[in-house]
This record gives sequence, C-alpha cells and structure tokens, in this order.
Amino acid sequence: MHLVILKTFQDVSHWAASYVMKRINDFHPTTDNPFVLGLPTGSTPLGMYQQLIKFHQEGLLSFKHVVTFNMDEYVNLPKLHAQSYHHFMWTNFFKHIDINPENVNILNGLSKDLNKECEKYEEKIKEYGGVELFIGGIGEHGHMAFNEAGSSLTSRTREKKLAHNTIQANSRFFDNIEDVPKSALTVGVGTIMDAKEVMLLITGAKKAYALYKTVEEGVSHMWTASALQLHPKGLIVVDEDATMELKVKTVKYFEGLDEHIEF
Repeated sequence: MHLVILKTFQDVSHWAASYVMKRINDFHPTTDNPFVLGLPTGSTPLGMYQQLIKFHQEGLLSFKHVVTFNMDEYVNLPKLHAQSYHHFMWTNFFKHIDINPENVNILNGLSKDLNKECEKYEEKIKEYGGVELFIGGIGEHGHMAFNEAGSSLTSRTREKKLAHNTIQANSRFFDNIEDVPKSALTVGVGTIMDAKEVMLLITGAKKAYALYKTVEEGVSHMWTASALQLHPKGLIVVDEDATMELKVKTVKYFEGLDEHIEF
C-alpha cells in the first residue's frame, strides 16, 4: 500500500485524474480490449471527474474504449431521482465525455430480483476480465462503498441494509430523513480487492480518524477500507487535513516516497 500526501483537495483531484489518464493511455484500450474502470460517487471524487472532463475536452483523453462499473446504488430510488447514483454519474461525468452508454454499468436498485441483479453484476465484471483500476472513497467510519462496519472482507456484490449513522449522514441530501433509502446495492470488499489496482481518495479533517484506522492499525472488518493493506497495488491519495490523526513518522515516511512519484 502506498500513501500519497498532497496539500489540498484540488491537488488530490488533479493528481488522481492525471493518474487515471496515464493508466488509460498507457493501456492503449481498444474495442476488443477495453480499459475497465471502477468508479465511486460522492463529493470526494467530484474534483477528479471535473479534471477528467477537462482532459477529455483538451483532447488528451478518450473514453471510447473504457468500460465502467460503479460501486453502488440505492434500492427503490428511481434512476432519474436527483439523489440516485445513476443521476449523479450522468450529470457530473458521463454526459460530458465520449463514453459509449452501453459501456456504463451501474447497479439497478429497482430490479425485481436484487440477488440476481448482484449476481449478474459480478458475472459481467468477470466477463471483462476484471477491473483494471477501482477508484473509491471512504466514509467517516472507514467503509468503502456501502461495506459498513461488520462487512465480510470477502463479501461480493449484494444488497446491504444501511446503518443508522449512514442514513443520518445521507439525510442532508433529502428533504427529510424518512426519504433516505434504507438499503443499497453495493460491490463487496472482495469485489473491490479483486481489481488489479485500487485507489482511494480521502480528503478533509472529518476523514482523518478513518484514515488512521485504515493505514496505521490492523486489517479489520469494522473498518473495511483497512483491507487495502492486503492489496498488492493499493494506493491512497489524501490531502493534509486528512492526515491529522496519523503519526508524524508515518507522514514523513510516505512524504519521502512521494519524491519518486511522477504526478
């Protein structure tokens, strides 16, 4: 696992977008051999998406041969609802780039058979040969996607009941807390860990304790992002505010390694 420490949220966004662009361009994707990219929602990746859109508009990056799999989606929330992750991704990213809509994969929370929907999602990822790069963020309680405390570190895509603190946190996006979906479909920790590379974006002081639990303590199903310690190509990109709970020697160690990183 490697930790990249940058000064601001904007720096994290630009670094992450530059890294994604390099990985795609170095891969030289084609119709028969697309680059498979796992994507998150939320406020943390927004800056990265904006920078990727800019790279595309400048002619530096094409998504014509990129296939995407999103991490999660609410159950029983219409795709056109302002808070659905379908709406988020198309509004903030997909409609601004040249991606083929058929190459966009987002879980269907309206499916009549949610278990089958999740099984199909896993199978489709396998059909593409797995995810090349999975990007994610973490919650304040150290969870990736909706793999909240207690989730198995070998879990697969499934329906997950949302914890009360998650429902409370998400209520700021809805008119009232009763409107917040009580469950979601989410890729599992095992699904994420199967990717050839995983990059987490963590910014802000509110995520500082979660970053500490992810990096400095042991692997735990109570802090599912800590599973990244076991990944052969785990990368965490953070701003200075997110490092407030880390030991000084931890920060100094990774800052020293950053001198050898291209971005």
